[in-house]
Amino acid sequence: MERERKQRSALEKRTGIQNTLEGYRRFDYDYIPMGDNWTSPDADFKYRKPFPEVLICGFWRTFLKIFAPIALKVAYGAKVTGREHLKAVKGKGALCVCNHISYLDTLFVRQAVGHFRSYHTMTQENNKNGVGGHIIRHGGMLPFSSNFTAAKNLNAEMERLIKNGKIINFYAEKAMWVNYPKPRPMKDGVFSYAVKFGVPVIPIFCTFRTDRKGRMRKLRINIMPVVFPDESLKRRERIAAMRAECEAEWKLCYENAYSRPLEYLPDRRKKAALTAFADEKIAEAETAGVGDIDSTCDKAFAPGQAEAQTDAQAEPSEEMQADGVLLSADGENA
Repeated sequence: MERERKQRSALEKRTGIQNTLEGYRRFDYDYIPMGDNWTSPDADFKYRKPFPEVLICGFWRTFLKIFAPIALKVAYGAKVTGREHLKAVKGKGALCVCNHISYLDTLFVRQAVGHFRSYHTMTQENNKNGVGGHIIRHGGMLPFSSNFTAAKNLNAEMERLIKNGKIINFYAEKAMWVNYPKPRPMKDGVFSYAVKFGVPVIPIFCTFRTDRKGRMRKLRINIMPVVFPDESLKRRERIAAMRAECEAEWKLCYENAYSRPLEYLPDRRKKAALTAFADEKIAEAETAGVGDIDSTCDKAFAPGQAEAQTDAQAEPSEEMQADGVLLSADGENA
């Protein structure tokens, strides 16, 4: 009973945090702390593994190819749909985007596009120390870095992999939201690379059901039609067009899988900004010693005044982000 109560409490907390962030449209907010057990790739980081490390890479990729499908089937009832769309990139390099909903979603992508063909970009905080870091580094992780030389080496390795017909996965939503079913807005990064390298993007969207404890079940790894860059457009327009098309594919997949339109919780940013604006004007009136605070606020909220302020305050404060939900340092583990 105690264990079940803790599981329910963790689920309620996770749902509360995600709902709050959704309401304030902070879809890229990473509420799960990464810890400090990681190392930022430096100028000496080997994105291309030398011999004999390539043998270690081969071992871990083979291990995952054999056992990961079994684990995903048992744990999630996983199935891949839409493999026919991969014919468009047969033997060619490409990028792909997958919704970031699980600690294991790199395995979802491997299952979809191939264990020996896929590589996975990640933040530098995923370059973990210890056994876990060793496995993912040799399993195809490409960590970003704030080091200029390392970033240059990463770009060179991505270009080499694409020329060799590999598929590089990006999490375009930026942050991981565990078991969050809706598609979130994508960042431009992956599409900038697609335009730079002149390659298509494969949208992958994972759908699932959950049991009463919030655990993922009936996982479907859906490969959507490949999105190609429109060479007739200017660079920025090409990036925007690819992003819009991938987001449209995700949206369509979501609506077909769950049999409901994609709708987010009401936008609470303007209401929060309006409240903050009202508090500010009341404080100003009290400080100035104005007796009729209502009259002062009526002037402040004259047509056009409040709207201008709320538009200027579109970015919520940290207090607005939380809105009563504790974004603790322990994140999911609290």
